Amino acid sequence: MKRARALLLALAVTLGFDGAAQAQSHDTLTIGISQFPSTLHPMFDSMAAKSYVLAMARRPLTTYDKDWKLVCLMCETLPTFENGGAKRVPLPDGKEGVEVTFRLKDGFKWGDGMPVSPRDAILAWDIGRHPRSGVASGESYRRILSVVAKDERTIAFTSDRVTFTYNDFSQFEFIPEHIERRLFEADPETYRRRTTFDTEPTNPALFNGPYRIAEVQQGAAIMLVPNGQWAAKMPAFKRVVVRAIENTAALEANLLSGSIDYVAGELGFTLDQALALEKRHPARFDFQYVPGLVYEHIDLNLDLPALQDKRVRQALILATDRAALVRQLFEDRQPVAASFINPKDAGYAADIAPYPFDLARAQALLDQAGYTRNVGGVRQNAAGQRLSFEFGTTAGNRIRETVQQVLQAQWRRAGIEVRIRNEPARVFFGETVRQRKFQLAMYAWISAPQSVPRTTLHSESIPTAENAWAGQNQPGIRNAEMDQLIDTIERELDADKRKALWARMQQIYADEAWVMPLFFRADPFVVPKWLAGLAPTGHQYPSPLAIEHWHVR
Repeated sequence: MKRARALLLALAVTLGFDGAAQAQSHDTLTIGISQFPSTLHPMFDSMAAKSYVLAMARRPLTTYDKDWKLVCLMCETLPTFENGGAKRVPLPDGKEGVEVTFRLKDGFKWGDGMPVSPRDAILAWDIGRHPRSGVASGESYRRILSVVAKDERTIAFTSDRVTFTYNDFSQFEFIPEHIERRLFEADPETYRRRTTFDTEPTNPALFNGPYRIAEVQQGAAIMLVPNGQWAAKMPAFKRVVVRAIENTAALEANLLSGSIDYVAGELGFTLDQALALEKRHPARFDFQYVPGLVYEHIDLNLDLPALQDKRVRQALILATDRAALVRQLFEDRQPVAASFINPKDAGYAADIAPYPFDLARAQALLDQAGYTRNVGGVRQNAAGQRLSFEFGTTAGNRIRETVQQVLQAQWRRAGIEVRIRNEPARVFFGETVRQRKFQLAMYAWISAPQSVPRTTLHSESIPTAENAWAGQNQPGIRNAEMDQLIDTIERELDADKRKALWARMQQIYADEAWVMPLFFRADPFVVPKWLAGLAPTGHQYPSPLAIEHWHVR
């Protein structure tokens, strides 16, 4: 009865914004996703739901396209050393930096008609480098030494080092200076709680993409309409409604009922769900299974005394039969991960194999670590401390909850107890993971090709109250060699030398077992037959960055 009530409630929620009438018209595209953004500010909280929605309403300078090639979006030409758009520059400390100059495309405006300008980039830089602002990737902003407006459409960035990603500004967000400057300067530390993106998210001045946000039902739905100031190809749909339905079974029910048209491949159905749906409705939708850079894993909080012992961390992985898990749940369509680097990526080291399932070895390591079984079958140490952890993920995600149950049973065989404690995605990501309040946390990282893991693995990226929870090194990894590898690989322009550095990085990651790699997801795209132009990317920059090319067949 509880599941039935949940499905009925989700169906009722989806009828907001006159949803029943909209389902009959292709003027409106209704998209279902499994999360609701914890914030709509592009610089705070790393969350796929926010990236997905804002991809329709905002444009970065650059992005990676569906072919994993770096391309311009707001800029006229991608600056390179070869075309003179980038150049090495001496720095006052005697080191060498790089100056990269972008020319903005003509006609880029915010939704209130104000031209997008270098002043908006300067504000973003001010917010990003402030030590108390709490942005997700503050280090990338702090390494920019200056942002200079050369004219109303030309902007030069000078960075403190020369890196192989010197012209990748895909994560640099322009923030409308005429709206947000006064709010930030009033109190940088509390700005994230007072931003217009959250207090007035329908303000047209926040958006420079083909759509703008017109209505928000907190926790439930977001409606977008065409941005009248958009100067490029106009989008085909008069409205796009994005509905958050965290229960994936309810998400499927809404699709089949016609309350939603399309479930986002990036954060919608689980693979097993899509496979089953294809068997039942092969002619109703187009089905694509897109392998990519979505890394499902379990973060281990290294502040916990038990998890500070590498033998315990390795035992957790050895006690996990991941091969059986992906075979039974995903028909072997998702490969077991050896590390955070996908086999399709240029930095992948093929000679580093995933940990095998070896229960005997796991038990031996736990014995060495001083944990012996008690009467209840749960190991404890000499001080009587049980080997027991809380295990959290996003509530309502059926496949993650199934994986949890499988792992709970597997670990119990090794004498490790886990207690499942799940939360809605906006709480799990916006608070629990961000502020490192978890013990074991299962979720996914979505990256760009050859993405250097500074924000997730470097010790300077550990979120703390002192840095306003900036950074994404959620486990709390502190490793001098890893820090040095990250610093070195960014500066190495030779691809072959970088590959050796990538290999060493993956070896440390495997040996130390700070994180349990699970698998690389193959995102299922279940597309209505009438929807054309949608092109999955397979990386962190989602398909709606090209939503102006989506149309009715």
